[in-house]
Amino acid sequence: MIYRFRVVLDNDTEEDIFRDLEIRETDTLEDLHNIITQSFGFDGLEMASFYISNDTWEQGEEISMFDVSEGANAVRLMNETVINDVTHEMATKLIYVYDFLSMWTFYVELAEIVDEAEGQDYPNLMFVHGQIPDEAPIKNFESEDLEEFDEFDDGYDINDYDNLDFEENWN
Repeated sequence: MIYRFRVVLDNDTEEDIFRDLEIRETDTLEDLHNIITQSFGFDGLEMASFYISNDTWEQGEEISMFDVSEGANAVRLMNETVINDVTHEMATKLIYVYDFLSMWTFYVELAEIVDEAEGQDYPNLMFVHGQIPDEAPIKNFESEDLEEFDEFDDGYDINDYDNLDFEENWN
């Protein structure tokens, strides 16, 4: 069977940037990594990892290019992990991070499972939409209005002991 994936760049640009890819379900995550990097114009030489994800795109187990773990906490490797072992009808989402210094982050979703087309080479880049920017999008975790944002403001006045919710002589 052939898996059709949509790979979307996690970005804050006005235009959506994605690639639609086809790959055999029995290929490895390393093969998927290679077609993703090629389709977005990367050289493929930087570290990368896939993360198993749930329906709300929460990052789960890491599947890495190389084993950089220490001791008993070994991680699965891309070249040893078959795609249909981690992605199928009931688990359709992966997060892919390329180049841990730039943190290019992609949402990879299984869109369709189809029969292999006779005479077609796989993996196959089916569709390209948008051009990747020169630099990875910067993640903004702060408030849009910096005057409103105060990471230390919890709504308590430290000098107002009577209204703080704790027992002063607790021990």
